[in-house]
Amino acid sequence: MLTIRTATAKDAALIVEFIRSLAEYERAPEQPIVSEQDILRDGFPPHGATPRFWVLVAEWEGKPAGFALYFFNYSTWLGRWGLYLEDLFVKPELRGKGVGKALLRELAHIAVKKQCYGMKWVVLDWNQPAIDFYGSLGAEIQREWQTVRIMGDPMKRLATEERRT
Repeated sequence: MLTIRTATAKDAALIVEFIRSLAEYERAPEQPIVSEQDILRDGFPPHGATPRFWVLVAEWEGKPAGFALYFFNYSTWLGRWGLYLEDLFVKPELRGKGVGKALLRELAHIAVKKQCYGMKWVVLDWNQPAIDFYGSLGAEIQREWQTVRIMGDPMKRLATEERRT
């Protein structure tokens, strides 16, 4: 039996575990530095503050099976909010049972309910099973777009450059 539920603060350790498992799958097990405290601070803030992200947890027969971490972005061209899927992970032994599709279905439900223009995410170019899966759902792989990221020292240098008035 498969269930999808919204994560709570009690799931912080589980979310970190899923993130680390995803990093192992993506051949980068040393890269996640996220902590339970990070998850609690940003996903489950106190005093009614708005979370910076939300998480869905999939459970198979009452045990954790996978997760989806998402937040909302804004399209200036469309003038509407979108749902950005940061991470989607299903435990290897439970793949092929509809867990990933159920998570994406629930995300699509949220996006429709919130009147989002759509959903967006990235996939590694070598992950052909995921690419094929997303294509089977009708998702479009936008190969003309390149992901750009700046962080660490280059970002700090850019931030401290003298501002022009």
